[in-house]
Amino acid sequence: MAEDDEPLMGRPRQKLVETKEKWAREGRALTGRAGKDRLPPGQRLTAEWPVLDLGICPNLSTDDWSLSVGGAVETPLKWSWADFMAQPQVEQTSDIHCVTTWSRYDNTWNGVSARHLLACARPRSSAEFVMFRSYDGYTTNVPLKYFDDDDVLLAHSWEGAPLTRDHGGPVRVVIPKLYFWKSAKWLRAITFMDKDCPGYWEVRGYHDRGDPWREERYR
Repeated sequence: MAEDDEPLMGRPRQKLVETKEKWAREGRALTGRAGKDRLPPGQRLTAEWPVLDLGICPNLSTDDWSLSVGGAVETPLKWSWADFMAQPQVEQTSDIHCVTTWSRYDNTWNGVSARHLLACARPRSSAEFVMFRSYDGYTTNVPLKYFDDDDVLLAHSWEGAPLTRDHGGPVRVVIPKLYFWKSAKWLRAITFMDKDCPGYWEVRGYHDRGDPWREERYR
């Protein structure tokens, strides 16, 4: 599958999109505080893992899934599921902080570390940003330095079991230091970029970076 956006598998829930755009305009949940406590400002703890998406839930098997890596890299990649699972596997435990104000502590993930992928793809020195593209047409951008971190991975399992379809299986991104909309579900492509480019929520009023401790919820 090419890196260019594919047609959506269905249509986003327009009311949901409009509601979240309204939150961005109004600065919903902003407290004006900042810090480095484990629980970022404006967040509340939950033991559940709420399901959030655009209303499109791709029905992907591991046979259907592949990952393309390209853009400003020396070695473009195309991994099948077998290729992906043949890479060194890691286990990480981290917290989730969702821009909709919930946080969940101590999530255990299994997958391939971002730094291993970086070593394989070898981004060019000019690359400063990353775009994630999903099988539902979703996109989100992050500065490369946030992807190049020791707690970031491409996860296929959560709490010892394969990621469910609702939560982004077969593979999703996990970037614990940013709000969870940056951790794209149903990952299909990663594009390294010399210049920044906003993703789906970023063009709808959400922050370009998304640091929870700085309350970077909205632009």
